[in-house]
Amino acid sequence: MTRNYRCLYACLFNCLLAVACAAPSRSADAESIDTLSSALGAEQYVDVLSFFTKDDDVNRWYSLTAALRNDFDNICGDTFCEGDYSNYESLGFRCSVGQAGGSFAQCMWVFAASIEDIDPATGNLDVHGEIWHCPMPLAAQTSPSQLLEALSAPGEQPLFAPLPGSQLSLYDGLTSCL
Repeated sequence: MTRNYRCLYACLFNCLLAVACAAPSRSADAESIDTLSSALGAEQYVDVLSFFTKDDDVNRWYSLTAALRNDFDNICGDTFCEGDYSNYESLGFRCSVGQAGGSFAQCMWVFAASIEDIDPATGNLDVHGEIWHCPMPLAAQTSPSQLLEALSAPGEQPLFAPLPGSQLSLYDGLTSCL
């Protein structure tokens, strides 16, 4: 009986080894998945900066994100920065866009904040920090050009401007997150 089990284990081992050796590499699997996704028409997503084809759009995007950071800094002390944490920092405003469809999949604004206490007896710092990932309330089928247009109006604060296809603003997205 023991000999039969050894033979069975040897057979199984050899079969598994043969399958493993014949299996395509991981990169071939990834290429196959990409090819299949493309053939099936599945959308592929990229960072909004990779989506833009004109330098002017890239520059407008950088200007917009700088204005958003500035708007946030200007209101922080009267709003979000009055709680447990008083030194919020915008870490980044990132958006994913469908390469073929040209609509946003998601925009996320990431913030960090901390509070530091000093132990008067030792001088040691006790640091408590937090990170927030705030999804922005974009309407379905919003394109990068629509968002740039809506948030880049002269004299407007982009943080409070109505988003395309919506009465909400990016500020509204922050109030439900921070």
